[in-house]
Amino acid sequence: MSSRIRFAKGHGTENDFVVLPDPDGALDLTPARVAALCDRRRGLGADGVLRVVRWAAAGPDAPTPEAGVEWFMDYRNGDGSVAEMCGNGVRVFARHLALDGLLPTGAGEHVIGTRGGVRTVRFAGGDGAAGEVSVGMGVARVGAESTATVRGHAYAGLAVDVGNPHLACVTTADIAGLDLDVPPGHDPALFPHGVNVEFVTPLAPDGDVTMRVHERGVGETRSCGTGTVAAVVAALRRAGRDSGDVRVGTPGGRLRVTVDADGTTVLHGPAVVLARGELDRAWWDGLDTGPVTHNG
Repeated sequence: MSSRIRFAKGHGTENDFVVLPDPDGALDLTPARVAALCDRRRGLGADGVLRVVRWAAAGPDAPTPEAGVEWFMDYRNGDGSVAEMCGNGVRVFARHLALDGLLPTGAGEHVIGTRGGVRTVRFAGGDGAAGEVSVGMGVARVGAESTATVRGHAYAGLAVDVGNPHLACVTTADIAGLDLDVPPGHDPALFPHGVNVEFVTPLAPDGDVTMRVHERGVGETRSCGTGTVAAVVAALRRAGRDSGDVRVGTPGGRLRVTVDADGTTVLHGPAVVLARGELDRAWWDGLDTGPVTHNG
């Protein structure tokens, strides 16, 4: 194994990630190492880790590789647990591949493997370290109605699966005043592996909504790509619509989601890679190791 452990740091509307290039699957990416990398005091600081690995080398806990898809996004939450999907992460992942010369940034679509299924990405602008990337998020599967609780107050929500589980609560309450320092309560029978919870304003006449999100295994984040899709689907349903093009304001910036009549969704937004470097091998080797955990 090479003594060099390269990394990059990137974000999509301030939902930030440590990117670990590991094409041949050589890194022992334990939960302890992920948590240390994501720690904002003893590590690099991030909401999660994106391991860049060839799908064939992604390991036994990854889905079976699909023909014609080389790269796999091995996503880990900030607490070290494995997660199925990350919409902002896919865009940053694609931007990193482009900067490493592994994907062209010109016209055309590219496919990336994830635990939530294959995702299609398109570069809409910006040939350097920043610019908009669009990612096809597939069909958002609408589930049961449920509630999330914050400090004893219940908010009606809609279960939406975007490759990972969400509970999107459309509310007229002041979402800026919600205390999301602790995970909102949810129905464990409906979400046995936890859930990402969004609080979103009703669809405005100009096609805008505002959202905050608490991500399982992370806490409140500045933005969440899959959560944005779930929030838009719920807001459209609340407005009596099945499709639309909606702009979403998050604490970290603005995203846009298109939903077709058949439920197919596309997430549009910026993806920035802002730094590259190498991890200290002694630091990496000195971290506690342990089994990979799963969150979903």
